[in-house]
Amino acid sequence: MPVIREWNIGDHALAAIWKVEEPESFFKEHTGLDVDLKNDRRRIEHLAGRYLLKHLEKDFPLSNISKDVHDKPRLDNDEYYFSISHSWPYIAAIIDPHSEAGIDIQVWHRNMERLQHKFLSGQEQEMFQNDPKLLTVAWCAKEAVYKWYGKKGVDFIEHLPIEYFSKKAENSEIVIYFKLSKTPQMIFVENSITIDFACSCVIKAVNWAIY
Repeated sequence: MPVIREWNIGDHALAAIWKVEEPESFFKEHTGLDVDLKNDRRRIEHLAGRYLLKHLEKDFPLSNISKDVHDKPRLDNDEYYFSISHSWPYIAAIIDPHSEAGIDIQVWHRNMERLQHKFLSGQEQEMFQNDPKLLTVAWCAKEAVYKWYGKKGVDFIEHLPIEYFSKKAENSEIVIYFKLSKTPQMIFVENSITIDFACSCVIKAVNWAIY
């Protein structure tokens, strides 16, 4: 099916969400890729994510994607910064030509209340009041920042505390105090809630001193 949402982020980035209803052959034909993954769903998700990058930027050099030392997918010369996320049957992707990008999508998870202590502090849990959808948004926001950072060794509670949360209708903004850079930063994250999923993407990073 066509992309279900496409939007601009800031002055340069572009993001989109796709619902997978096509056979694997569709994505192989349109990407020219053949993926060596045994799991059928993972293989289609991988191909669909690459397809969505081409949808956002027709000249995106898929063949130049490789993983860095932290297993973050990158282009050889960082011609574009990008991030891909999937939560079956949805795929989300973002491309930014100038700065790091991070996006995450998650279909509703019935056990999110039980899992919240693994990624939220006690104070943060009070902020989201055991609401499964808001807890999913909080998870997505931290995942998006983690992907934006792109390095291992991140503790979601210690290193990514949520400083601010504001919800308006189906959209919200979360600000995360990112503690792993030389200068602590505030990371602004845009979030959306739909009937089927939550999606978060990093909008900008501002140095703590400026914020």
